[in-house]
Amino acid sequence: MVRKADFNPDIPLPPGLTVTAIQKAIDYIEKGLTDLIEIYLEQANVFSALVGIYGAKALDATSVYEKNRHLDLAQQRFPDLRKKGSGPNPSPLMSLESKASKRAWALQSHFDHSGWYIVWRYLVDPTMSLEEGKPVIIWRIDVIFLRKEDWKYEGSNAGSAGGGRTHTFGLKNPAQKLKGRALYQRKDVRLIGGKAVPANGD
Repeated sequence: MVRKADFNPDIPLPPGLTVTAIQKAIDYIEKGLTDLIEIYLEQANVFSALVGIYGAKALDATSVYEKNRHLDLAQQRFPDLRKKGSGPNPSPLMSLESKASKRAWALQSHFDHSGWYIVWRYLVDPTMSLEEGKPVIIWRIDVIFLRKEDWKYEGSNAGSAGGGRTHTFGLKNPAQKLKGRALYQRKDVRLIGGKAVPANGD
């Protein structure tokens, strides 16, 4: 259950974005991905991409931020979302990228553009010990404005034989950069060895 008490009202948000819209997005992600757990078990990186996509889709429906209506451009260009009325080339302040990760701090992107970033930190709980009927839990949401200089190029290990990861950018010093930037954090989840796990009242 998404509790308002788990939100930090002191965290700055992109212009016009509301806690209510994000709260609805959490519900949408957790419910929408319930039947897709098999993807996580087979390819966790693909599942993370789905969490980010579902987050963008939800905010497109519930907030003043919208996806590019041209499908080809939406899949290839930054940002995932732009503030309504900001035009085809929004300024960084009107740009919002939706990312997701099961890791506590790391953040990767295919771009190093300046703009707002919302990061859906999730865990998969097959036993549903946190909430009945919810094997996917958004346990923390980081919201932060990042600049080009905050990113570092991480190259590619893809080869002609296939396989490997395409080039990405990683956030420099992510734990330091994101500390204190959690808009939302569940109190029934804790970090053990850098991994988010149900606290189970312990």
